[in-house]
Amino acid sequence: MADTFFTLDRSGDVDRFVATDHARGPWNPDACHAGPPTGLVARAAERAVDDKRLMRLTLDLVRPIPMTGFTIRSEVTRAGRAVATSAHAIVDDAGRECVRASALHVRTEAGTLAASDGVVPHVLADATPGHFPLRELPHGQPGFSGAGIEVRYPPGHGPEVGPTAMWMRTVALLPSEAMSSFQKVCPLADCVNGISRHADPRQVGFVNADLTILLHREPVGDWFCLDASSNWHDNGTGVAHGLLFDEHGTIGRAMQALLITPPPSF
Repeated sequence: MADTFFTLDRSGDVDRFVATDHARGPWNPDACHAGPPTGLVARAAERAVDDKRLMRLTLDLVRPIPMTGFTIRSEVTRAGRAVATSAHAIVDDAGRECVRASALHVRTEAGTLAASDGVVPHVLADATPGHFPLRELPHGQPGFSGAGIEVRYPPGHGPEVGPTAMWMRTVALLPSEAMSSFQKVCPLADCVNGISRHADPRQVGFVNADLTILLHREPVGDWFCLDASSNWHDNGTGVAHGLLFDEHGTIGRAMQALLITPPPSF
C-alpha cells in the first residue's frame, strides 16, 4: 500500500489526484473519506492566495468523491488587501462537481496582541496508542481507519461511542510533497462525526453533508487532537462539533451537519 493518501497524475492539462486505500471512506468502497480530499482543497486554496493565511475552509459535499480520480478547480473571488476569498470545486472524470468549497484568507500581523491559546486540554505525552473508532469499515475494504493513521487517546477517552478526544497523525497527502499545517489538520477535522458517534455504523449511518474548519492560528507539529461531540435528533439530522488543538494549545474548531440514516448495505 502506498504511504500517501493520493498519487498525482500530471499527464493531462491539470493535476489529477488518484486515491490510495488510505483515503477510502466508511460508507462506500468506491468513495473517499472527505478528510484527505479536504486537505487537497486546502492545498489549492493556499496556492490560489499565497500572500495570506488560510483561516477558514467550508466544504459542501455534493456527491461521493471517487477513489478513481478527480481534479480541483479554483478561483479567487475577492482579492482584498486584508481579507481574500476563494472558491474551489472537486470535479470527477465525468465533469460533475463532487464538492463545492469556499475559503477565507487573512493578512497576519505579528505582535498585534499577546497570544491567548496556551491552554492544552489534553497532553500528548499522557495519551496511549489505540485504534481508530471505526476499526472495521461497513464495506469490509481497507480504508481511512487503517495503516495510514496513528491514533492516541488521552486518559479517560477511547474508541467507544459518545463524546471523546483523540490525537491523530497521518501519512502525507502526496508523494515527495510536504504538507502545510492546515493540510495536516484536515483529515482529523473530518472525523468529528466518527469519533463522537452515538451508535455503530452497522446500526445507523451518520454521514456529514458539509465540513467547516476554522483555525485561529497556524498549527504546529504533526500530532493534532480533536475533542468532539455530536447531537443527533430523531428527525434524521444532527450536528457534530469539536475543538482542535496541538501540543501548544487550541488552534480552532471543526463542525459538520449530519444526516442520520439507515445503515448502509453491501
